[in-house]
Amino acid sequence: MEKIIDVHDLSYHYAEEQPDVLKKINFTVNKGEWLSIVGHNGSGKSTLAKCLNGLILPQKGTVKVAGLLTSDEEKIWAIRRAVGMVFQNPDNQFVGATVQDDVAFGMENHGLPRDVMKKRLVEALDLVKMSAFAQSEPHRLSGGQKQRVAIAGIVALQPLIIIMDEATSMLDPEGRKEIIKTVRALNKEQHLTVISITHDLEEAIHSDRLLVMSDGEMIREGTPREIFKSTELLHKVGLDLPFAIKMRNALRAKGVPLSDTALFQEELVDELWTLHSNM
Repeated sequence: MEKIIDVHDLSYHYAEEQPDVLKKINFTVNKGEWLSIVGHNGSGKSTLAKCLNGLILPQKGTVKVAGLLTSDEEKIWAIRRAVGMVFQNPDNQFVGATVQDDVAFGMENHGLPRDVMKKRLVEALDLVKMSAFAQSEPHRLSGGQKQRVAIAGIVALQPLIIIMDEATSMLDPEGRKEIIKTVRALNKEQHLTVISITHDLEEAIHSDRLLVMSDGEMIREGTPREIFKSTELLHKVGLDLPFAIKMRNALRAKGVPLSDTALFQEELVDELWTLHSNM
């Protein structure tokens, strides 16, 4: 598969007398993949996110985005055009009086022709199911709707990669579901590469692959089914397991003969139903 990000021996510290917050990080991201980088607060994942679009430059090692080194000053703006970021609080990203003004703002800054802007505006709002709110004031929207508008603003710029830095952490469960569904559709239908920076394993469970970080180091890498077999490791680094996995483990501890592969509530119910039917 084509690699769109390549991180090699990345290390970083904020001050000379302080320890590294990133310690020899190595990983790649494939084009069109949804990768979740998970870890507790202070694990270094948000610093890593800033390294991926050149907001922070490596002190040791290298970061390549679409084949371009972030340490190359002449390439930094091309890298930032390739990577769009959605942050934790959508209110901090709004600058327009209406939803359509806000989505158009980034395109105006990039100097896109007006006819191109109008076409992309319509397409971006349609993709995130916010066309009916084009004339609405952003501050009157729900949390989930605000984040969808923020995502539309990024999608309209047509980046190769979208990074979500704790983008669902301030949302209620319904808003979180809306955003995960929206991002999954963009990932699958638009082949947009997604990197989710999160401590929420209920969100990370939907990704293609996970990187687990602790104290500035990458300590585990694998698919959700592989990672969620290591529940002791996840507990050790301070991460709360998704409900279905906690329920699965509790039932297995009581002697119910369940597999260790069910990740979602629907899968757990199906397995329990099959056991009941075979009794």
